[in-house]
Amino acid sequence: MKPSLILINPWIYDFAAYDLWSKPLGLLQVAGFLRNHGFRINLIDCMDVHHPDMEKDSAYKKPVRRDFGTGKYWRKKVAKPPVLSHIPRQYSRYGLSDDIFLAELEKVARPAAILVTSLMTYWYPGVIEAIRMARQIHPHVPVLLGGIYARLCHDHATQNAGADFVISQPGSPASILELLGTRGIIRPPKPQVSKMKNYPAFDLLKGIDYICISTSSGCPLRCRYCASNYLTPDYTRRHPVKVLEEIVFWHLKYGLRDFAFYDDALLMESDTHIKILLENLIQLHLDLRFHTPNAMHVKQITPQLARLMYQAGFRTMRLGFETSDFILHKELDNKFLEGDFEQAVNNLLKAGFASHDIGAYILIGLPGQDIDSVMESINYVGSTGIMPYLAEYSPIPHTSLWEKALLHSSYDLASEPLFHNNSILPCWEHEKITALPDIKKRVFQIRQEGR
Repeated sequence: MKPSLILINPWIYDFAAYDLWSKPLGLLQVAGFLRNHGFRINLIDCMDVHHPDMEKDSAYKKPVRRDFGTGKYWRKKVAKPPVLSHIPRQYSRYGLSDDIFLAELEKVARPAAILVTSLMTYWYPGVIEAIRMARQIHPHVPVLLGGIYARLCHDHATQNAGADFVISQPGSPASILELLGTRGIIRPPKPQVSKMKNYPAFDLLKGIDYICISTSSGCPLRCRYCASNYLTPDYTRRHPVKVLEEIVFWHLKYGLRDFAFYDDALLMESDTHIKILLENLIQLHLDLRFHTPNAMHVKQITPQLARLMYQAGFRTMRLGFETSDFILHKELDNKFLEGDFEQAVNNLLKAGFASHDIGAYILIGLPGQDIDSVMESINYVGSTGIMPYLAEYSPIPHTSLWEKALLHSSYDLASEPLFHNNSILPCWEHEKITALPDIKKRVFQIRQEGR
């Protein structure tokens, strides 16, 4: 009999959460790899919006789903953690009910191990709860915790999460397999001949609205607010033909049309990478839709690349703009020079993209940032004819901006990851936060005018 593993994507505890092409891609990659190496995989996605038993629970309102597979999650209002009690917003747990989660755990008779992933550092309450409840059903089964929170806040996770092993180093699905063996948890079975490709195990989800796909891992840039280089030190790229094969596989086998790129550097060195993928996609005439929630680097958007993206079916275009203050730009990322942003926008519009399909992320809540700078950035994006989107800054350990964040925040960021929550703008003073309604009002006004 194949040894069984339980893989868990925990709940989100937050003031707000929205499914904007959000899937635990790393966990699904591990699931696909381990399945092809002879394990029976039991995936429990606490964020599953398609679980059939959730609609039977009258305590939950069915989440509204929107264009391209995005939408809301199942939601339950809960008490705020005491350290966040002063925040005048409703706190919620997003995801499945306790009963359904426990029932899913009970379906697995004798798991060899339980693997739990983690995403945002300030979502760790869901990690702790998932591990605690898993131990109720399987008290003697070893629990491994990996993911972003486990890596960025390793000491906190080790002390609080309740896992037997907290993975602190960057790794691959193969390294998880090795860990299971070297820790004496289980003797890995021999690889099996599988009918499934070695792709992320989206097929284990109860419903697939879209596919998240990466053509590369890591990032060659060194933006001060980003942890990509810590989490994935090496920048590597997949062969574009291999990426094409994966896209075609999900489309033909499951009829999927929506694909969200998870790359941190999708357009880098485009002549030998993304252009090849796009040219091949265009020739296939598959009528697909592509989305870029992680934002693209504007310096790489040439007229030719803009035309290829339009012809291939790109629909949701998000640009990494951050700020119109070039002094601040040089301090944060130095990703582009004056004129590059306007040229990129012009190239996209000339290629055929509608202005309301193109959005630019504007960082807000940075340590030392002032309100006027934010408003100028919003108005500047609006003047180009595209849509501004606020990206609230979250202070992230192991980034080069972390020390500055510690100096500017009134919260104990180093000891309590709940204070990393970007919803509370932890690096802004109270008087700046009071200006947030006016900032959001201006963003809304520009976006309404552009539709």
